[in-house]
Amino acid sequence: MKEINIARAIVNKRKEKGITQDDLANYIGVSKASVSKWETGQSYPDIAFLPQLATYFNISIDELMGYTPQMSKENIRVLYQKLSAEFAKKPFLEVMDEMRIIIKKYYSCYPLLMQMVVLITNHYMLVEEHDAQTAVLEEARTLCRRIKAESEDFHLSQQANSSEAILNLLLNRPNEVIDLLDATMQPINQDEMVLASAYEMNGDIVGAKKILQITSYQYALYLVGAAVKLLPLYMNERERFEEILRRNLQVADSFNLDTLHPNAYIQLSTAAAYCLTMLGDYDRALDFLKKSVDAYQNFEFPVMLHGDDYFDLLGNWFNDFDLGGNAPRDEKLIKESLLEMITSPAFTPLFEMPRYNSIVDSAKK
Repeated sequence: MKEINIARAIVNKRKEKGITQDDLANYIGVSKASVSKWETGQSYPDIAFLPQLATYFNISIDELMGYTPQMSKENIRVLYQKLSAEFAKKPFLEVMDEMRIIIKKYYSCYPLLMQMVVLITNHYMLVEEHDAQTAVLEEARTLCRRIKAESEDFHLSQQANSSEAILNLLLNRPNEVIDLLDATMQPINQDEMVLASAYEMNGDIVGAKKILQITSYQYALYLVGAAVKLLPLYMNERERFEEILRRNLQVADSFNLDTLHPNAYIQLSTAAAYCLTMLGDYDRALDFLKKSVDAYQNFEFPVMLHGDDYFDLLGNWFNDFDLGGNAPRDEKLIKESLLEMITSPAFTPLFEMPRYNSIVDSAKK
């Protein structure tokens, strides 16, 4: 491994302790010439000498070899953003090869492996060839299984399980998704309410408010996210469809999701536009496509999760995320994904309409 540098470690530790090459050679039982070659990188110590050297310098063998098996949370975050930006500029498989080298080096750093899974899940669609897409998704699935088998972090294992389910869905394996998730469905717990009460009992009113704001923020997004999936399932029950749309628009509008979380608002509006197009209600479909593009105008690049006047205590909470408040995809890919959504073949009946083309032109600008 290129990053391993025993030579530098030996030189630094020997000088730090103020000993000569002769001193070290005598302790290990080799010639001074051997120590000199180790320090200049001309040769490496025999593997049997590594424990002796590490003991002599009072360091671990990993430290002696200059090997760090774990990455810090901040370094993982920086690496993710770097690779995400590269996906927007380089061929997918070229970036994937770079990722494989990193994964191999840090194969026991499970938070890093988890973010590599997220990275693949958010970018696999850049591979045009179906078999190559499948192979990449399978690689991510293997990483999920390693995390679940080896990591002692319960929440990380849960995240890996959820990600594996998403990957199975992308691989068209619904039964495996059901096997992974159906037994884990539980009623919403009251942990947040109990925690908020504990803060309040301690006199920390700000802490209680923050917990309840976080809870409200997440459930608002979950509710609208569920509606995106529900709407297509109720297209054959028009009255129920309209009620689902009406209620969730009220939620989205009351929480100002078009500015608070434009992506959630765009997903809801685009889902409504898709369904209304299928139902032949073209004017309303165009209304919702325009809502999607208008919400897109509210993105500020680089995209960062944020609160607002109502959710005014969320700031530091986003910093605790694995990626902080950063978007999981690069700005260029975010822009391209919006155009792909509103120019989808699902909207073919609208393609010749001047208003539709005006909306698309607006999105391009």
